Amino acid sequence: MIGFRKPIRAKTLGRGSQKSQGNIEGGALSSVSLKNLVLSPDLETNLRQIKTILDRCSDVVYREFVFAQNEEIRLALIYTDGLADKVQVSDQIMKALALEVAMAAPGQEITKARALEFIKQRGLCIHQIKETNKVEDIIDAILSGDTVLLVDGHATAIINGARGFETRSISDPEAEPTVRGSRESFIESLRVNTSLIRRKIKSPNLKIESMKLGEVTATDVAIAYIEGIANDKLVAEVKNRLGRIKVDAILESGYLEELIEDNPFSPFPTVNHTEKPDRVAAMLLEGRVAIVVDGTPFVLTVPNLFIEYLQAPEDYYERFIFATAVRVIRFLSMIISLVLPSLYIAVVSFHHEIFPTTLLLNVAAQREAVPFPVFIEVMIMEMTFEILREAGIRLPRPIGQAVSIVGALVIGEAAVRAGLVAAATVIVVAFTGIASFTFAYSASIAFRLLRFTLMVLSATLGLFGLVSGLAIIAIHLCTLRSFGVPYLSPLVPTIGADLKDVILRAPWWAMFSRPRLIARQEQIRLEQGLKPSPPETRPKGKG
Repeated sequence: MIGFRKPIRAKTLGRGSQKSQGNIEGGALSSVSLKNLVLSPDLETNLRQIKTILDRCSDVVYREFVFAQNEEIRLALIYTDGLADKVQVSDQIMKALALEVAMAAPGQEITKARALEFIKQRGLCIHQIKETNKVEDIIDAILSGDTVLLVDGHATAIINGARGFETRSISDPEAEPTVRGSRESFIESLRVNTSLIRRKIKSPNLKIESMKLGEVTATDVAIAYIEGIANDKLVAEVKNRLGRIKVDAILESGYLEELIEDNPFSPFPTVNHTEKPDRVAAMLLEGRVAIVVDGTPFVLTVPNLFIEYLQAPEDYYERFIFATAVRVIRFLSMIISLVLPSLYIAVVSFHHEIFPTTLLLNVAAQREAVPFPVFIEVMIMEMTFEILREAGIRLPRPIGQAVSIVGALVIGEAAVRAGLVAAATVIVVAFTGIASFTFAYSASIAFRLLRFTLMVLSATLGLFGLVSGLAIIAIHLCTLRSFGVPYLSPLVPTIGADLKDVILRAPWWAMFSRPRLIARQEQIRLEQGLKPSPPETRPKGKG
């Protein structure tokens, strides 16, 4: 029985066949042979070849017609239904070539040999065209939404930029809401996203280079940077890391984030992502590189620093005094979300003397009816809070808000009344959860994971375990790099000139230079002496 199963399995999986690295068989074509295929002058041969490659693709449309009622010049138009703009296809290509052909100059009648050149110069009413003789480029253009025009007697195809697939309209950012500033957010279209960046930075030094990643998906990816500000070595490193990626699919920027980060086993993200064009523009102006992926509204930026999670775009739109106060609140909230449950466990379990006497008596009275140790008590409430948070995210928005708010109130009150947890524990867990919402979501995920580790250390070793865990986290942060830049800079290593924009936000007229470890070329971004002041003389009225 075993002797029969192996050949059958090999044949089923295609392992027993040694055919065809380079031949079209059964409607399939290997990627190796596709790269070597070129067009022939015969239109029928080209159509047969393309139809074989795109076999069983019912959404691909083939339209054959004649040029300007000249039966000798036959044309074929190929596009994907739903990806190409049908108005452009019908009016600017087919109608223009079949009915509205420009007059030829006297003595230069349109022949089959001159048809391709005449169509390019005077026949097509389309904004963007390019030529190719490679079948691989033609297939990619068809599946990307462009239209391909084949001319009988010519081994060259004309690719027309007539993409017109449906896209989501630009709306308010959902993951990064702002009080003041731009309300635009990226969408799932690559070209719309690059145009949003270009609208913010109208400079010829803004370079946007494109590539395709994913052996199957062939996802369009764009690299954006400002020449003269971004470090050339950083740009080269980004291109190198993206160029070595060999994967079948890139469906979201998170795929690339895991494939290009410096330390994949660290809980802290070393590649930032945002859905706000103004934030990407600000990072590009500091010397960073942006990676835009087609099909996702989130743009990656590198290098990423830890202090970015304490910053928000409106910090730079409000006056610096208010922005500094809000950043201090975010910093304190970050510490609370990481340390508070562990500190509560350590003090209640091992270090009662830290509590004031009155508070200690109240906590002891609350815990008399609780059957669990404080660690189990806090762990139950933390897990409940995380479940409610995840349920609120996954459910539809109206239902999710009701579940997260009502669920927290009902479960917390019921747990206290049932004697499962103390009221102080509910307060600590609720305050911790609220504090975790004040800074960036991607950083809060790392703090949520580390919070449970610190809780275990505090339950076993008390304050010594908590301090030891915090020391390990601090050492780990000091060793992290993001594309070669220290993760904690400008704090570690300390760069005095860059401390103007960490926790304290200096006024705009005092931030003369860009971050020194990121922008290695053009450091100055602001002239000195721009501090505003009242006029020396009082303006005189007419009276």
